Amino acid sequence: MRIGFIGFGEVASTFARAMQEHGAAVAAYDLLFAHPEGRRMLAARAQDLPINFGPLPDVVGGADYVLSTVTTQAAREAAAACAQHLRPGQVFLDLNSTSPAAKQELARLIGPSGADFVEGAILGAVGATGAATEILTGGPKAAEAAAALSALGLRARYYSPEIGKASMFKMLRSIFSKGLEAVLLEFLIAARRAGMAEDLWRDVVEFMTHNRFETVASNWVRTHAVAHSRRHHEMVQVLETMQELGLKPVVSEAVKALFERSASLGLEQAFPEKPGSMEEVIEHMEQRLRQILSTRS
Repeated sequence: MRIGFIGFGEVASTFARAMQEHGAAVAAYDLLFAHPEGRRMLAARAQDLPINFGPLPDVVGGADYVLSTVTTQAAREAAAACAQHLRPGQVFLDLNSTSPAAKQELARLIGPSGADFVEGAILGAVGATGAATEILTGGPKAAEAAAALSALGLRARYYSPEIGKASMFKMLRSIFSKGLEAVLLEFLIAARRAGMAEDLWRDVVEFMTHNRFETVASNWVRTHAVAHSRRHHEMVQVLETMQELGLKPVVSEAVKALFERSASLGLEQAFPEKPGSMEEVIEHMEQRLRQILSTRS
């Protein structure tokens, strides 16, 4: 199997190692290739891997699978450039974090070449979990692509024949992962400013280690139905505390706004007592938000 990477950063170098260990021949093109110093940087990223770095036409033209691992903002430009050199029988797999609409646009760019377009959504952090990071694939040829990637040492899973579904999964998952990252940063900066970062970090780690996440998270959602007002007022105090510390409460301000919004969704009337499942709470809130949007339009 001949693999061509477009963009050779952390994702490409990590996946390339696993794929070569499973018998793939790997080539790569990166914008750095045009500069002597850039070529030295690419060689450093490759370490001991026998990567065949070359110009874009050669890398694309010589590959069975072309994997785009550039940046989100460069995904369209990369696809348009590759489309000029693709042919029927090849697969163009976009692994960049973009919206469903962006993936569909990329598919339209690749279409005239006759090559098959497959969307890929990388779940998790490659820097932490390496080649074991899960990849969802989407599109008419996504099942075959998932099988091929898995045979080459990656952890790929077919998700949908419809382009956009896998990236929708990725984007919505990022609400949680990137939101949690933002919460942690604001929490730890405030904790350091207060001189108690080590104590607070240890407290949170111990709590999350000794309690199943599923239990904790579902309880937060269930109790939101009956405790959102109290939590809103607590967040008002949190904002005052952060301001006293001389910090702008970016994430905490949004948290306060969400709890405040919940007061307009009729939760108290719908749930006089704590509901039995978090699904009841989410269904009620989603329906009320839909009704509000419909009324405004």
